[in-house]
Formats: sequence, structure tokens, C-alpha cells
Amino acid sequence: MVSLTRTDAPASPAPETSPSPALTRTTVLVFTVTAGSSAAGNYYLQPLLHEVAADLGVSTASAALLVSAAQIGYLCGLAFLVPLGDFLRRHRMVPALLLASVAALLVSAFAPNFAVLFAGVAATGVAASAAQVVVPWASALADPARRGQVVGTVMSGLLLGILLSRVLSGAVAQLGGWRAVLLVAAGLQVVMAISVYLLAPATPRAATGESYPQVLASILGLIRHHAVLRQRMLLGFILMGCFSLVWTALAFLLSGSGGSAYHYGEFVIGLFGLAGVVGALGAPVVGRLADRGYLRRVTSLTWLVLLAGWVLVAWGGHSVVALIAALVVFDFGIQGAHLTNQSAIYTLDPAARSRLTTAYMVTYFLGGVTGSVTAGLAYQAGGWALVCGIGVAATVAGLLLWAVFALRPQHAGPQTAMASGS
Repeated sequence: MVSLTRTDAPASPAPETSPSPALTRTTVLVFTVTAGSSAAGNYYLQPLLHEVAADLGVSTASAALLVSAAQIGYLCGLAFLVPLGDFLRRHRMVPALLLASVAALLVSAFAPNFAVLFAGVAATGVAASAAQVVVPWASALADPARRGQVVGTVMSGLLLGILLSRVLSGAVAQLGGWRAVLLVAAGLQVVMAISVYLLAPATPRAATGESYPQVLASILGLIRHHAVLRQRMLLGFILMGCFSLVWTALAFLLSGSGGSAYHYGEFVIGLFGLAGVVGALGAPVVGRLADRGYLRRVTSLTWLVLLAGWVLVAWGGHSVVALIAALVVFDFGIQGAHLTNQSAIYTLDPAARSRLTTAYMVTYFLGGVTGSVTAGLAYQAGGWALVCGIGVAATVAGLLLWAVFALRPQHAGPQTAMASGS
């Protein structure tokens, strides 16, 4: 097992000093696009499952397993690859993951049968974890006074990649089919691999004698030691559960399932992702407020915005104008609250940001899996109203938990207290 200090704090590489080299606007842009293009790899096929099923001669239910394949692959990448970002040279690790993504996307694009496609999609999910290596990398390089803003910008890119992937896949598939979507995605990843290798600053490998099993074991030490990390993991689980609940059920609502008032085609359904994009663009504002010492207040505000978003989401079941407004407000609340979680945990241990990311994001993504499964069952049982009722209940629970966490004194040392915000 990895050795611990007398305070039971997990052992880490040498403490981070001042950010060096400086993080330029070009680097931030490269990180932002890399995060978005990597995360998008998990979502390109979601609006096209019926086309995949028809082309490969499988049932719709079987084609839906591709969503699970991407999720399982991504979780494996988060758990077993992202922690290595604290120890390996990130300027080499990230391009390697991007090139692995290219290979996986090409396998999927030329898959002769469903089994090969399933394997390719799972491998793409593993490589998509590059997005979660880039986020702590940007945080490590950023000036402390701008860290929240920089992380917010990169995270906006990640969410934009998820949302815009649906729009891109719908447009490209209409012209060249689902395989063309994957070929375009592979080309984009080649460009990003070259960009990161040439434009991102070189980072030294951390001096550490820890073995790979010890690196993984140290994540448990971080969770045990930092109360703020445990709290933000729970809040993140609820956030991503709400996000998946809406965006999974939205496809059913807009397609007319269950007697819905809407009857849109796939391309139009994909365009609704643009409303979420508008909300995601507000995340850097939240980051700037966190940088100025308002982390606790901003956390409260974003959860209240999320609750208001659910009211609009419920109304959106009957009004397309309300639905578009709902997605803007809702996604701003989700992304803002998610950013406050990351701002909080990244102050806990500067030398362990990748492992902190793993602890938080595994839980966060498990919330997403829970939300997507719940959405299908809830919509089938009670339609859009039941989906919204579950979402409101989950958000109220999150607000109550945050109220308890905000009032509870922290006992894990100065770093944890600082991470709670003001």
C-alpha cells in the first residue's frame, strides 16, 4: 500500500510550485477543443442508433448497447488511465490517447459486424478519458488567480463537445451515413493530437517511487482524507444524474413517444443541443466568481438556478419556447455547479489533481449512467411529468445536502477549509 503521512494524507509527488511554463490563450484553446473532441467521441452514435441497427441487421435494443459500451469504456479510462496524469508527461500522454481514439474510431467506421463495432466504441470510450487528463493539466498550469476561469473554459469545451456532437452527427449522417460521422471524428482527433504535441507546453515527469497499484490505492487515501472531496463527489453524482435524465428523456419527448405533442426528426432533435450550448457558455463566469472567493455562494446560486431550470423543463413538455429556454437555464445550472465542484477539489492537493479528477469523475459519470437508465424507465412509466418529478426531487435533495455541507465545519486541515470557499 502507498505510504501515508501522520495526518493520514495520501502520499503525492512533489508539491506544485508556481505554474511554469505560462498558460497562453493558444494553449487554453487547444485544451478546450481537445476536451470537447474527446468527450464527443462517446456521443456521435447516440442519435443514429436506428440507422446503425438497420445497417448491421441488429435490433434497436442491441444497438442501444453501444451507449453502454461507451460508458463502460469511459469509466475504465477514468479509473485506470487518468490517475497517471499526475506521474507521466502529459504532453505525451494526451497525444497518445488521441491517436488511440483515432484507431478506435477507424475500427468502428469500418466495422463489418456489430461485435467489432461494440469493441471499437468501447475502446473509443477508454481513449475519451483524454478529456479528463486535459482538465487537471490546465488547472496545474493556470495562475491561481485565474484557475477557476481557465477550468471553466476547458470544461465548457468538454460540455460543448457533448452537445454539439449530436448536431454534427445528424448533419454528417444525413449526407454520408453513420460511418462518415466516425471518419470525420477520426480526422478531427488527428488534428488535435498534432496540435497538443506541438503547441502544449512540455511537462516534466513527477519524481515518485510509487508503483501503478500504489497510484490507484492512493485515490482511496485521497477520498478518505478529504471531506470536501467526498461531499463534492456526492453532489456531482446528483448533477450528472439530472443531466442524463433530461437529455436521455428529451429524445423520447421530441420524437413523439408516449403521446408527446412533438414529432421531430433526428436532425431537428439534434439541433436542440444548441440551446444547451448557450447555457454552457456561461460557465467561465462562474469560474471567475470562484476565483474571487465566492465559491460557496456561487455553489448555492447554481443549485437554485438548476431548480428553476426544472420548472421550465416541466413547462417545456407543452411549449417549445419554454423548452428551449429551459435547456439554456438548466445547462447553465448543471455546468456551473459542476465547475464549483472542480474548483473546490483542485485546491485540496495540487500534486494529485489527476487522481482527484478520477475520484470525482468516476462518481459523476456513475450518476450519468443512473440518470440515463432512470430516464428510460420513468418516461415509459409516467412520461415527461414523472421524469421532471424525479429531477426536482433529486435537485432538492442536492440543495439540502449542500446546505448541510456548507454549515458543517471542516477538520481536514487548511487546504480542505480553503476548498470550502467563502
